[in-house]
Amino acid sequence: MTSTIKPTETTEAPEETRAADPTALDAVLASVERPKRPSALSASLTFGWRAALKIKHLPEQLFDVTGFPIIMTVMFTYLFGGAIGGSTEAYLDYLLPGILAITVVMITMYTGVAVNSDIAKGVFDRFRTLPIWRPATIVGYLLGDFLRYLIGCVVIIGVGLIMGYNLGSVAGTVGAVALLLVFSFSLSWIWTFLGLSMRSEKTVMSVSMVALFPLTFLSNVFVQPSTMPGWLEAAVSWNPITHLVTAMRGLMSGNPDVGEIIWVLVASVVLIAGFGSATMAAYKRK
Repeated sequence: MTSTIKPTETTEAPEETRAADPTALDAVLASVERPKRPSALSASLTFGWRAALKIKHLPEQLFDVTGFPIIMTVMFTYLFGGAIGGSTEAYLDYLLPGILAITVVMITMYTGVAVNSDIAKGVFDRFRTLPIWRPATIVGYLLGDFLRYLIGCVVIIGVGLIMGYNLGSVAGTVGAVALLLVFSFSLSWIWTFLGLSMRSEKTVMSVSMVALFPLTFLSNVFVQPSTMPGWLEAAVSWNPITHLVTAMRGLMSGNPDVGEIIWVLVASVVLIAGFGSATMAAYKRK
């Protein structure tokens, strides 16, 4: 007995049926109004939040604003307090504002390192294609680092109080921290410019460290400039860190030095104007 298998019949839709329906595209598109372009502030804060989230995922990177300043404060206070300040208590009052300043200033270099790292990974190219305010990416890096700066300030002041630091003025201490944040923000533009200009993050870090070590240690952080040779005292007196630390000491002791505060603010404006413009020019060329 033989069976016959009939071939499956296929029916093709008529040509007019298979033609695209002109209303089909409108049906699948959203009928709501197109979202507005984010403002410059909104875009900058978003990228700042992105930078802050890196701390959440890699909390060990906070060692430089927690462990390092604690070691520096304890070590220098008890090693040199008696020899330099006459007592550890007196030297701690002199040292703490300086430790606060150099800790935050030293970590400003990580802004440039982060920029260079994103460039190497190709993330930066994606940011440049987004319909946002162009400098928002750069400003976001700087805003994100503010959290690191604040954590470092809280840790150092807390350790100082435990060790017996004589806090002369709470309001002045808040003002000193604010002044430090303003100066650190302006200094970060230098490293951001380097991050855009150099080929690797290791190079950015190396150049930053070479510049920061003499800037921070050849200052009045640890000793009075009057104890130095004349030529070195003159060089230290022109160091921006010296003016910053002097202004912070005055504020934290309750005796603000208006002249030094103005000097630091003017220097911050000059740094932002100069290196901010250079950074934006390098960003457009990149």
